[in-house]
Amino acid sequence: MKNLLFFLALAVLMSSGCKKLEKEPLGPTDIRVRNLTDLTMTELTVETGGGIYNYGVLEGGQVTDYYRFEKAYPKANISAYINGIKYKTDTVTYYYMQYLGQVKATYEIFIENDAQRKLKIHNVIMESPLK
Repeated sequence: MKNLLFFLALAVLMSSGCKKLEKEPLGPTDIRVRNLTDLTMTELTVETGGGIYNYGVLEGGQVTDYYRFEKAYPKANISAYINGIKYKTDTVTYYYMQYLGQVKATYEIFIENDAQRKLKIHNVIMESPLK
């Protein structure tokens, strides 16, 4: 009988005292890429965990247009050809990573290691909320 009263009291407390937790939306997220190098990148492809998009050609020092992804994270799988050679970021797994949410953001990328053909996201700039 004591167990039944305990569970009833617990159920009453939980139903009356708990607020429904509101979950922040995953996205969409508008992403663009800024090339911090002075080299042209071709077949620039970004995979955010919420989609894949090929931005095409990105000249040195330039920025792409925004593309809307279902969701995005502070890290992404990015690849591009530079002088005919494929460069890419280290492979990203998105477990335990906080998503960016409903914003416009810019991935700034550079060549981290030319010999290993590695790209790296230098910074993620949160531009503005989506309207």
